[in-house]
Amino acid sequence: MKQKKLILIVLDSVGVGELPDADIYGDRNVNTISNTAKAVNGLRLPNLASLGIGNLTDIKGVPKTDSASGCYGKMAEASEGKDSTIGHWEIAGIITRQKFPLYPNGFPEEILRTFVRAAGCKGWLGNKPASGTEIINELGGEHVRTGFPIIYTSSDSVFQIAAHQDVIPLERLYEICRIAREQVLVGDNRVGRVIARPFIGENGRYVRTPDRRDYAVKPPAKTVLDLLAEDDVMTTGIGKIDDLFCGCGLQEKLHTVSNAGTIDKIIETAGTMNSGLLFANLVDFDMLYGHRQDASGYANALEEFDNKLPDIQNCINGDDLLIITADHGNDPTDQSTNHTREYVPLLCFSRRGKKNVNLGTRSTFADVGKTVGEFFSVKETGSLAGVSFLSEIF
Repeated sequence: MKQKKLILIVLDSVGVGELPDADIYGDRNVNTISNTAKAVNGLRLPNLASLGIGNLTDIKGVPKTDSASGCYGKMAEASEGKDSTIGHWEIAGIITRQKFPLYPNGFPEEILRTFVRAAGCKGWLGNKPASGTEIINELGGEHVRTGFPIIYTSSDSVFQIAAHQDVIPLERLYEICRIAREQVLVGDNRVGRVIARPFIGENGRYVRTPDRRDYAVKPPAKTVLDLLAEDDVMTTGIGKIDDLFCGCGLQEKLHTVSNAGTIDKIIETAGTMNSGLLFANLVDFDMLYGHRQDASGYANALEEFDNKLPDIQNCINGDDLLIITADHGNDPTDQSTNHTREYVPLLCFSRRGKKNVNLGTRSTFADVGKTVGEFFSVKETGSLAGVSFLSEIF
């Protein structure tokens, strides 16, 4: 097989406008990138604009182009939900028809009793939907006094455990999260992710650390990652990709804790690889800015990525391919701190590929996984959902 590489980057939560069914999910008038641009009186994204992102939705400060240097379009989510796990699975070729369970009023007491017994904890605090930064300041003092972990959720299917690192050391926090994942949150209570949320600091000034860790469930079927690995195509995950796929189909797993660290690792790794898939997630958009309704921070993060985009493109040679997309929205200007049900961008760049091609509105994120499979000529891609757009870009 001809040596070539594909870099697939997920800009976590960078949505480009509400889906037709957004209202069902409680989302109205959401558009992460457009509303962020309005909130800061315009964005400067010349490199993303060159790829055609301004053609997808109105973005103040970002012009449309009729001479895009790449191919552009947007994709609708076919899966039920707006969670990172479901979004990434769909990108990799699996459409989820049944939502993970949600707990808008907190978890049933039986779940928590089972958790503290299995994990060896004496009790718990919280047990409600909450902003992570707010709940640690609300309950952090009591947590330090009692040693009880803080349990909370959101509008997504998550069981989040917050703990001060001086009270519950990092490895112990990871251990109780694994126990929750493997022994407690199973069957009908199988949430999409258990998330470790360590924090540090003094009462009233607690801050979360970058040592978050996600414990997802294994994909219910083979993804394009599995098919690539079975065909001896090198697969590398950067950021939280390993967590979201439980390591399935990944031959190399590189953990990073920030957008900057992930971008540097993309450039470093892509610069030395001749063949294979590099699959990366840039989590700061979602974790630091979307959930915290920080439009200014979100805007800065977009512009910082745009500034580094030419360095990433310099790693693309010959028939190599770069795909940039997202997994859901998280509009920092809406009325909640939760993910938003949105279209996601689809931006493609190759030296030898076509330019200025409108890929239209795709009916599922899974078109990416199907395209990745065809790009590497892997066997049995018929098991993946979606329709490849490879012939439209080469």
